[in-house]
Amino acid sequence: MNKERHSLAAKTSFRRTWEQFIQFVLFSCAVVSVVTTAAIIFVLVTESIFGIGDSIAFFQQVPLWSFLTDTKWAPEYGEGKFGILPLVVGTMWVTGIAALIGIPFGLATAIYLSEYASPRTRGYIKPILEILAGIPTVVYGYFALVFITPLIVEPLGRFLGVQVDTFNAISAGFVVGIMIIPMVSSLSEDVLRAVPRGLREAGYALGSTKFDVSVKVVLPAALSGVLASFLLAISRALGETMAVNIAGGVRPNLTMNPFEQICTMTSNIVKMAGSDSPVGSVEYRSIYAVALTLFVITLTMNVISQFILNKYREVYQ
Repeated sequence: MNKERHSLAAKTSFRRTWEQFIQFVLFSCAVVSVVTTAAIIFVLVTESIFGIGDSIAFFQQVPLWSFLTDTKWAPEYGEGKFGILPLVVGTMWVTGIAALIGIPFGLATAIYLSEYASPRTRGYIKPILEILAGIPTVVYGYFALVFITPLIVEPLGRFLGVQVDTFNAISAGFVVGIMIIPMVSSLSEDVLRAVPRGLREAGYALGSTKFDVSVKVVLPAALSGVLASFLLAISRALGETMAVNIAGGVRPNLTMNPFEQICTMTSNIVKMAGSDSPVGSVEYRSIYAVALTLFVITLTMNVISQFILNKYREVYQ
């Protein structure tokens, strides 16, 4: 009897110790994520705003107002121009075009897989989407350059007389839109399939068609999750680098014409990091200023998206 009690106590103690160890491991993973984020913010802020020791931060050499309002970005020529507007406009062009392409196609794919496709068809399409998501971004960039751009240049130039640069915003946005389709479709499809079947059956009992049930019942019920997939996809498009760098170009150009060459904030970071600018120079520190701007834009979008998600989650729970 005492042996059984001792064995039971030993097992209980081992389980308690094991649970504490698992809790410590999970807590450590969470701490690593927080510390990494804090370290990134610290580097961006110190290199851009405050400086460390004898080093001079970017905004101690370039006025913030000039950085935000100047319409020219040319850090490598003469005294240097550090206006962020051309880079912001280029980034918005690519992100906007990608959203117009990726979100509708991704949502339509998700609705088809969730509501219309048979299990066999879904079993074929899902792996194809996963393969599409796994293609390296540099491959997407060259695909845009050698396939999408000629499809745009030839008809517009020959029949409409529109001048289209070899590197342009619309090709970059188009290929990034293709890249975010798997993210939108996969996340949205999981959310749509999680909607209780009783809601669908109630819609059919009222005489609704499959399309009516899909669009007017299932989609509103899963709206918060669908919006989350949209926002994650837009964030993905906002931070895309290599495909945009190859297809869109690296010439900072404040333009409202999507057929001209542009430069996004991420492309500029790649360009400046590979340039001959001395470490510690204002040109080099502009990398951190641009990265901080991109971080602030992404953070603002995430805060707004969280507010929207909470609002719709309250409505449809």
